Amino acid sequence: MQALQPPGWKRPKGYANGIAARGTLVFVAGQVGWDESETFRTGDLAGQVRQALENVVAILAEGGAKPAHIVRMTWYLADKDEYNARLKDIGNAYREIIGMHFPVMTAVEVAGFVEPGAKVEIEATAVVPDVANG
Repeated sequence: MQALQPPGWKRPKGYANGIAARGTLVFVAGQVGWDESETFRTGDLAGQVRQALENVVAILAEGGAKPAHIVRMTWYLADKDEYNARLKDIGNAYREIIGMHFPVMTAVEVAGFVEPGAKVEIEATAVVPDVANG
């Protein structure tokens, strides 16, 4: 994987502007903050982010991928103001689960989710490097 940072651009905080990668693609559908039994254990945004990220990591593992293989994430948020107010807690959860790996990311506020009670949905794409490419 290679981060793409055009010369002279300010380095983004918490994400990459672009990534080039080669290998096996693993796609993770949008994950909300419920557990394996589809139960929301919290209505707290940071808690739902934590669970959604844990769900993403569990699915990646099924495809032979690790958090460090994530090249793209899209976050769908019920309330951007709540997200901005909870950035510290969300960042802590992110670093605990994903680590200090910052892929290409997009975050958008949406009108709602199919699953009642959801505050966030996160989808991811990972690239597991070919053995020859490390």
